[in-house]
Amino acid sequence: MATTLEQRPTETPRNAQIQVAATSFLSLFAIVGLALYGLPFFYDFMVRDFGWSRAQVTSGNAISKLVVGPLFGFVAGSFVDRVGPRRLMIVGILLAGIALVGLGSISTLTGFYVFYLFNALGNVLGGPLPNQVLLSRWFNAARGRAMGFAYLGIGLGGALVPLIAFQLSQVFGWHTALKALGALIVIVALPLALIVKEAPPGSEDAAPRASRPPLAPIRDVIRRPAFYLLMIGSMCSIAAVGGANQHLKLYLSLDHGYTQKAAAGVASLTLFASLAGRLLMGWLADRWPKKRVMLLIYLLVAGSIPILLYASTPTAVTLFAIVFGIGLGGEYMVIPLMAAELFGTRVLGRAMGIILAADGVAEATAPVLVGRLHDTSGSYVTGFSTLIAFALVGAFAISLLPRRRVGEAPPVAVFEHA
Repeated sequence: MATTLEQRPTETPRNAQIQVAATSFLSLFAIVGLALYGLPFFYDFMVRDFGWSRAQVTSGNAISKLVVGPLFGFVAGSFVDRVGPRRLMIVGILLAGIALVGLGSISTLTGFYVFYLFNALGNVLGGPLPNQVLLSRWFNAARGRAMGFAYLGIGLGGALVPLIAFQLSQVFGWHTALKALGALIVIVALPLALIVKEAPPGSEDAAPRASRPPLAPIRDVIRRPAFYLLMIGSMCSIAAVGGANQHLKLYLSLDHGYTQKAAAGVASLTLFASLAGRLLMGWLADRWPKKRVMLLIYLLVAGSIPILLYASTPTAVTLFAIVFGIGLGGEYMVIPLMAAELFGTRVLGRAMGIILAADGVAEATAPVLVGRLHDTSGSYVTGFSTLIAFALVGAFAISLLPRRRVGEAPPVAVFEHA
């Protein structure tokens, strides 16, 4: 009988697992932490220097993901399932670095959109999707903790990037700061991605392609209501997260008069809190039903945004940063864990390719919607209230999910170390 991912050889080297976790940590640190969470730091500079509106500076992320996600999401997922994640990661890392260097060189909206397309493509090819598959191949019972550790890279990168960007922009100007961040992405993430192994020795995914069993058909997954509930739930919650995160510095700096240093401090605290959230949610995901963990995360997000909306003191803003950060920490990490439990790992790349493309659309359009609502009304009340509603709808959709694949027992751990 062929070996499956749920029953892998017992001789998987621990050192190789550590290398895999480190590779994913650094890749997510750079591509998501530095690039995705770093770019909103520069939006207010663009508004002031170029005269762009809030809707325009957030539309680069929107337009790029609306183009890249639907066009490349499923293709990237299929490529990962068939060929493996390493080569995709290498290309994604290089594109993400080029994107930030380019964004530091432009002064027109056309150039802004072009390099934001590079950034979105780098995220699809080198960000969560290939890393989720890589970690799922190497870890089984400890998958939640492994995913939590790797996703610490996002939190650490996102926590450090406002401080790094602030210092660089103070000394060299914001254009050079963006270019330096682009170079840092490649320096940090590329070396381990060049040498990481695709799968554990002796597993199906490590065998020559000709000798592997055929891939499980994706049509069986997309016929199931659970697939659409997971997609809708994740889209709604990520819309809430993306909308709040993309407007956080704009809200603090332009609406509440926070200095650059103070606004950077709030953004950094949010991402530091997400470190605790990733560890906590990863630990819980190995012990609680994944569905329960998702509900907790989504309710934390929904409960944090009113704190920000009605915050009148620095203490309230600090409370928002901690609560939102903990929810943010588990947000992206728990989706592939739930998908792997519901659908199995043999279709994970393709299933997550579709889900992440849909999530990218939600993450892209929500900030633009909030920006337009603010530009129309002069206030964030309507926009932030919409984000709260999104998060609650997402929690309701997740509440309807089954706990695991129908008719299957939980997979048995056979080789992971704690």
